[in-house]
Amino acid sequence: METFDLIVIGGGPGGYVSAIAAAQSGLKVACIDKRKNLGGTCLNIGCIPSKRLLYSSELYENVKDEIHHHGIEVNVANFNLSKMMEGKKEAVKKLTNGIEFLFKKNKIHHIVGLASLEKEKIVKVNEIKYQANNIIIASGSYPSTLKNIKIDEGKIVSSTGALNFEKVPKKLAVIGAGYIGLELGSVWRRLGSEVTVIEYTDTIVPSMDLDIANAFHNELKKQGMNFVLSSEVTKAEIKRNKVHLQVKSIKDKKNNDLIFDNALLAVGRMPKTEGLGLEKAGIKTTNKGHVEVNHLYQTSIDGIYAIGDVIEGPMLAHKASMEGQVVVDIITGKNGQVNYDAIPSVVYTNPEVAWVGKTQQDLDKYKVNYNVGKFQFSSNSRSKVSGNTTGMIKVYSHSESDKILGAHILGNHAGEMIGEFVVAIEMGATAEDIALICHAHPTLSESIKEAASLASYGHTIHS
Repeated sequence: METFDLIVIGGGPGGYVSAIAAAQSGLKVACIDKRKNLGGTCLNIGCIPSKRLLYSSELYENVKDEIHHHGIEVNVANFNLSKMMEGKKEAVKKLTNGIEFLFKKNKIHHIVGLASLEKEKIVKVNEIKYQANNIIIASGSYPSTLKNIKIDEGKIVSSTGALNFEKVPKKLAVIGAGYIGLELGSVWRRLGSEVTVIEYTDTIVPSMDLDIANAFHNELKKQGMNFVLSSEVTKAEIKRNKVHLQVKSIKDKKNNDLIFDNALLAVGRMPKTEGLGLEKAGIKTTNKGHVEVNHLYQTSIDGIYAIGDVIEGPMLAHKASMEGQVVVDIITGKNGQVNYDAIPSVVYTNPEVAWVGKTQQDLDKYKVNYNVGKFQFSSNSRSKVSGNTTGMIKVYSHSESDKILGAHILGNHAGEMIGEFVVAIEMGATAEDIALICHAHPTLSESIKEAASLASYGHTIHS
């Protein structure tokens, strides 16, 4: 039986990062994944292919509807869906090949197959057993389902199916107004679908700051996306090649029958633990199916750790990667921790939405005294010259210490700009610290300085 210093179960952002980090620390490492192509859900059927389609569809919409504002005339703007899909596949292939190269470079054993844990830190794959001093479970997650909706990846699809439509649906239902639903809904709306988002709660992206969420909601409606909030889908049937949804209002209990060409079910994700043999190995799970871990990511069995989507917390690729690096530090005798207040979230629509730290709901719930600085991009020079003044930056700072508690951005390049606030929260910076930093002119990031000034001083130059 071959023995390793570390076996990693899962080749996604948490798994492959921890495997490479461990190998670079001198450990003998094996990484097990059911896919031949490394990168997990994120790279193969999630974050990366969706961002490629988001970028391609945004370019098309800009040429079709926006570019004439800049004096550029295009008679007819067309798109080739098959070429878009080929571009998506090529982007994924290049990145998976890159991880494979890094595995070979760092002499990591890549084992393809389903892993099953046994006692005494033994992992079985394809009837072959391997032993390890340490094991990291990074098996990821899978799309959540609803009892009354059956996914066939044809008419009713998961996010995987929505990335592979062979033609643009005339009418598309998106069940769930979270990251995935709004991003993929945006892709197909830009390409010509009439998109209707059905959400159980009374707001989109419930984890988002409510003020930002409301502004975001209004922007998406302006773009032509339809919303049915405070509603649940109680029945889904396919009749005459159409998807028939029965939608019930939470408030008045009335039923509506809606008909679509396709429906995307995007109601979150669940930890992927089935078939791992957790019970057999003696590893405890929560009532929601997550692997139980302590503050050092240790499971109930010494030497076995868990990270990423399979444990509680936000299901984000970068969060999993950070946890993977930290666990390797712990295994190799170093100090390591993840500051969950400094984990950014991004919705890659247009406009983008990005945030880090506390929302207004969080601060009000725990009765934290805070100051707020809100600066509109309509007052930013770079936004004006680009012709896109949509959105704002909102900063919360503690009313006594002035430390930044949270930051929220709605607008172009929000996902890139949020990094400044991530650093600020990680380093314990105040709103005044950011207000006193010189930002290049003209840039969107000047709005960060302005919002911070409003939070710290109550005033700023351009407001």
